[in-house]
Parts: sequence; structure tokens; C-alpha cells
Amino acid sequence: MLNSAVVAFCILVIGTGTAIAQEPPAARGYPSKPIRFIVPYAPGGPTDIIARLLGHKLTERWGQQVVIDNRGGANGVIGAELAARAVPDGYTLFLGNAGVLTSNPALYARLPYDPRKDFSPVNLTVAAPLLLVVHPSLGVKTVPDLVALARARPGKLSFASGGAGGVAHLAGELLKVMTATNAVHVPYKGAGPALTGLLSGQVAFNFTSTVAAMPHVKAGKLHGVAVTTARRSRSLPDIPSIAETIPGYEVRPWYGVLVPAGTPRPIIDRLNREIAGIVRSRDVEERLTVDGGEVVGESPEQFARTISEEIIKWTKLVKEAGIKLD
Repeated sequence: MLNSAVVAFCILVIGTGTAIAQEPPAARGYPSKPIRFIVPYAPGGPTDIIARLLGHKLTERWGQQVVIDNRGGANGVIGAELAARAVPDGYTLFLGNAGVLTSNPALYARLPYDPRKDFSPVNLTVAAPLLLVVHPSLGVKTVPDLVALARARPGKLSFASGGAGGVAHLAGELLKVMTATNAVHVPYKGAGPALTGLLSGQVAFNFTSTVAAMPHVKAGKLHGVAVTTARRSRSLPDIPSIAETIPGYEVRPWYGVLVPAGTPRPIIDRLNREIAGIVRSRDVEERLTVDGGEVVGESPEQFARTISEEIIKWTKLVKEAGIKLD
């Protein structure tokens, strides 16, 4: 009869061998070669900056090069399609944002990718508010002031955005729907020109990034009315949120890491842990939150729910506002 200790050892060996056999081959020794990190926009924007920050830190941790691959164009569609069609082996990452993953499906009847079927969420990394800013000549200081003026002058006020269908456009349309007001949308070719249009008085208000707007607010050239997140920004505590006046209003641009659907779960879990650790490190968190950002670090399941909920939200808004893209 076998000694009990021998039996226990045999069970341990058999159990360990079974666990190893069940582990997907792609997850063993991952990563063992360079990783491509697709960014669906040109270099220099917030999506690119976040991807490069994460890529640099992953390279340091893993000893494998993370190569940023900028594939801009078509409102992020080109890069998203490329990432969705990549081999699901963990060696292609995608830095998606709310526009590519939740508003594009609401705006376009046909997309070459499905955010819910073609990607596996890894980690919703960071979110940041937009800032509602007005030209000082408008005489508006608060959200109630702006709503009252829009009701008194229906169809006379105009707001700028960096392009039809972008997050700034949707933020303005959501404000109109939730306050039953009417303002004219003026799309510019980029967020920079839109802000210039506001500074020159061509439009009455604008939704833009805090990074772009705050220097002009501090200089007295614009007035910062409110942030678009549900709560005040920790880095801008003196500026109220729109939701304080209009309960339920929220526009939260966010950025997160995804991989092609079918990527082994052990790889997804490891990526989630690594990225969560990176964004919670002191230097990275300070870099991401200095201008109004907020580290989120959602799990794959939470991130998937966020995508599904926001697709429903933006689809409803697009229908109610009658937004049509040529």
C-alpha cells in the first residue's frame, strides 16, 4: 500500500500537470516578443499620449518592447477595424475611447467592427471631464444663466465642436435635449479651431478639454461654467458640474485598453493587473490627473458594462436629437 505522503505527492503532481495542460499555450511565458499597441488617431492627442505612457511602463516591466502604431482616420474607424481583425494572441493591444466604442455605433449605420463582439475589454484606464466654456461677452456665469438665455433666444445661440458626431457635439445635444432648449451646432475641423472660434466670439459656448480651456479661463478670455462629469473634478473643485443643475447629465470621455475578441482570459487578467498597477503608481497617476483626469481602473466586466450602457445612451440621444452624419 502506498504511503499517504506519496499519495499526496502524486495527487499534487497530477493536479499541477492538469492545470498546466489546461492553460492556453499563448498564456505561457507571455509576453515573449514585442507587442503592438494600436492607437486610432494621429500622434499628439490624448489617446496617443495615454497609450505611449502605458506602453513605456509595460516595456519597463516586461522587458519586451511595446510599439505604438498610430492608425488615424475616419473618426477612429480605421484603427479600430485593424485592431478588431488582429490575431487574438495578446500581442495586439488597442487604446479605445468613448467615441470609437460607444458613440460611433450610435452615429453610423454600418461599422466594420462591433465594439461588443470584436473586442475583449481589459481595463478602462482614465476618464476626464469636458469643460463648458462661454465667451465673457455673453454675460453667462452659471448653467441656469445659460439655460435661461437659450430659452429666451431660441435658435439664436450657437455652440462649437471639433466636428459633427464628436463628443463635444454630443455634449451640446444632450444639454439641449435635457433642458428643452435650442442652440445651433457649428462644427469646426478640430477642437483647436473650435476653441479659436469661441475665443473670437463667433460662437456662444463650447465643450472642450480642461487642458485646452483652463489657460484661457485663467487669463480671463473665457469663463469656465461647469464640468460634464457627474461630480466635480478633484483637480478643479471650484467649478461645479452640470449635473448639479441638471440631474442625470453626464458626458465622461474615457480611454481604455482592449484586445481582439478571443484573446485568452489569462492574458487579459494579467494585462488588467499590470495596467491597474501602472495607473495607480504615483508618477503615472499624477500625470493623468493633473489636468482634470481621473484614474478609473475598471475590471474587464465593468468595462464591458460601461460600453454597452453608453451605446444605449448615445443611440437614444442621436434618435431624439435627430443627429445625422453625411
